[in-house]
Amino acid sequence: MAHADAATERTLLTEIDRTGRNRRQIRGWLAVVLFTLFALVLVGGATRLTESGLSITEWKPIHGAIPPLSAEEWEEEFRLYQRIPQYEQLNKGMSVDEFKTIFWWEWAHRLLARSIGAIFALPLLFFWLTGRIERRLKLPLVGLLALGGFQGFIGWWMVSSGLVERTEVSQYRLATHLVIACLIFAACMWIFRALSPHSGDAAPTKKARTMAAVIAGMSLFQIYLGALVAGLDAGLTYNTWPLMDGAIVPGGLFAQDPAWINLFENPKTGQFFHRVGAYLLFVLALVHMISSLRAAPETTHARRSVVLFALVTVQAAIGITTLLLQVPVGWGVLHQAGALGVLGFAIAHWRGFIGEYPRETAIERRD
Repeated sequence: MAHADAATERTLLTEIDRTGRNRRQIRGWLAVVLFTLFALVLVGGATRLTESGLSITEWKPIHGAIPPLSAEEWEEEFRLYQRIPQYEQLNKGMSVDEFKTIFWWEWAHRLLARSIGAIFALPLLFFWLTGRIERRLKLPLVGLLALGGFQGFIGWWMVSSGLVERTEVSQYRLATHLVIACLIFAACMWIFRALSPHSGDAAPTKKARTMAAVIAGMSLFQIYLGALVAGLDAGLTYNTWPLMDGAIVPGGLFAQDPAWINLFENPKTGQFFHRVGAYLLFVLALVHMISSLRAAPETTHARRSVVLFALVTVQAAIGITTLLLQVPVGWGVLHQAGALGVLGFAIAHWRGFIGEYPRETAIERRD
């Protein structure tokens, strides 16, 4: 009987060790995915800030991975660009060499987008076929793969809005594209954190987990507001702080009719509410940190709340600097990087209150 019990214990320990190895491998894969997504969002931001997003006027998911390789091909690509309003109204007279600069930004953005599909799909297939993926992860990972494919369509839907009548893409579609990218990033971070070891510390307060969730949600919403600001070029106006147009609450926020449309199409209103969102996120992070430190300063949750508040504070400083400098490309990209950093850490912090996924045995995975 004792021998049987010992054999069972050894089998269980072997299963635990195997599950641990599988999780480390999947975390390594997800870390690469997260890094690539981070780079993709930053290149997308640079593409927007350099007004390069409309330089490729056709959607070629496969063939488009190959850039022009001859002078004739460059001339053909340039002729396609010369047909759209952005060239006629903003860049008329541009040379081929000048066109190449904006072309490479958009091409790099699309290449990274194509690459993330392979980086996600091929390891997923390998882990699936070799039985390394736990049952609870299969549907979420397949859903992320599908959402990534849909994001490719959304990207072209966004670009197409600027090819006929406009000189830039629709702010509505730009915001949709960025938010979906951030949702994919957040979901990958959620799974990555759920497969990582947790401290087991109790939440500092009864409301700490809820507050962490609110901060994560507000971080995503603030990115959405920032996308509207970018789409409206609202950061190029009212470049003062803390006053905006000479006041804390400027006039003319609802000058357009109907009033609700100002939230999406009035640059002044867009920038104002992005500022308000930043103030609210700062206050939420500050309150969360103070309450956590007062209740249980020795817990990992409290220490993470300090890091989260620090990230929000640094991001606010970057945002103010970007505004005062009238959004130079480098600072604009840094601001977008900070936003994604805050979102990623906020998601990981929230997930930390829930605990690591329970480990499945091989039998459960087969079932």
